[in-house]
Amino acid sequence: MYQALYRKWRPRTFDDVVGQEHVSQTLKHQVSSGRLSHAYLFVGTRGTGKTSCAKILAKAVNCRSPRDGNPCNECSSCVGIDNGSILDVLELDAASNNGVDNVRALREEAVFTPVDVKKRVYIIDEVHMLSTAAFNALLKILEEPPAHLIFILATTELHKVPATILSRCQRHMFKRILPGDIAKRLSDIAGRENIDLTGEASELLSRLADGSLRDALSLLDQCASENTVDLNRVLSAIGLAGGEITALLSAVTDGDVPEALTRLDALYADGKVMTSVLEELLSLVRDTLVTALMPKGGLGLISGGFDDSTLHDFAARLSEERLLYMMELLRQALMDISRGSAGKLTAEICLIRLAGFSAPSNSAVEPAPPRTMKKSEAAALAPEAVNVPAVPAEKKATPPTEAAEIPNITETPPVENVPDTQPAAKPPAPPQKDDFWASVLAHIQPNIDLPFYTFLSDAANTSAVLEGDILTVKLKSAFHAKILDVPPVTEALKQAARQLLGRPAAVKIVQDAGGPAETSDKIDALRRYSNIKFE
Repeated sequence: MYQALYRKWRPRTFDDVVGQEHVSQTLKHQVSSGRLSHAYLFVGTRGTGKTSCAKILAKAVNCRSPRDGNPCNECSSCVGIDNGSILDVLELDAASNNGVDNVRALREEAVFTPVDVKKRVYIIDEVHMLSTAAFNALLKILEEPPAHLIFILATTELHKVPATILSRCQRHMFKRILPGDIAKRLSDIAGRENIDLTGEASELLSRLADGSLRDALSLLDQCASENTVDLNRVLSAIGLAGGEITALLSAVTDGDVPEALTRLDALYADGKVMTSVLEELLSLVRDTLVTALMPKGGLGLISGGFDDSTLHDFAARLSEERLLYMMELLRQALMDISRGSAGKLTAEICLIRLAGFSAPSNSAVEPAPPRTMKKSEAAALAPEAVNVPAVPAEKKATPPTEAAEIPNITETPPVENVPDTQPAAKPPAPPQKDDFWASVLAHIQPNIDLPFYTFLSDAANTSAVLEGDILTVKLKSAFHAKILDVPPVTEALKQAARQLLGRPAAVKIVQDAGGPAETSDKIDALRRYSNIKFE
């Protein structure tokens, strides 16, 4: 029967434990000297060797012929503990045995002397899952333990263990295992299992494991259905986009929106989940930021499956400000998807915003060509006092009366103190029907993201009405109304309405609850019932 690699190659002595020398050496010395504690608490993230060290310690204290603090793994005690035939060494999972009755039964049994070995050892995994009453019951025996009893508690969440328990245990902290140590162990095991594991694949698996050797072995097991495990095999088996994510970030960095959207569509067609794509992209951006901030000392903080050369390349092309901006947008997009937003549409909007970022002047990367002219804001306030740079696309001189309508100005303040030379008459109030809404759409099209404009211009789902100085945009879907009720959309609509009306206007985006015809139909349907009367 096949046995999983992480079980088959579980450490059997303290010397086999990878990356936890500070713990294994201390425990070996305690076993050799006989200076054992009655209670141990092993703390650390998953897959770092807590349970393995607990089992090795249980064997070492009961071994009939220990070797420099290590169990021999050959005597009857070691063999019996390994195969589970010795009931004096018991492993409990607190996640499923967390009640006070379970601990009371354990406490009643613990007072009896062991039958087959020298020490009765109880290993309680995920001890933080015990209830408050169970902790209180455990505390009693920890205060006055029999001489033959040893408790080994293991947890991934130290803050959930009561202080009364902590004060009675000898605590050992397990570190995340470094990627280099994991890669070395993977290569060693792969050689013994006749698996052709390439160096690039080993390094990628070690980075993906995030400090957990058990996770690394599970990933290797998943990829080892073929004799050769290379980089492409790892990416394919685990379902990572790999180089596609790197190419996607490169397109975003260059401000190439068509290329970014094309690559995203290819990933979507290939069956990739949009949340996974955005999470990989966020991981790459985060690792790039760590590399930029800590070019020499950030190796231990890198979390994802990207090589150093890729990270340093992006760190040279992207400023810290833009990387932080990217992380915030990606985080927000993932939150929106988790709340029920359309995955592909949300990802597309996110990429468009990422690619359109206007980097600071001291940025290491040249910003993407903006669709707006920010320096002209001052010209809108006092056009006669500011020399506005010439815009190549605008060859003709702009009349003074149209200073507030300079193309590509995103946030033009209201023009006050119009010179006496201007005509005094105001433009006629625009009609409050479809032609006004069409004019608004024409004004906002160059100034908002394409997905937003597509929603607003869809006559089947979107309508608008002007009542006084309030433009109300109605959408049939509450979900779409929520997506569009954001500052970039509302500000663009306010600017367009103000330019058409010649005065400030407010904008409301609401769900269309149904028109008069629909309401009338419902009333007519109720009239058929004789017991319902209308006044």
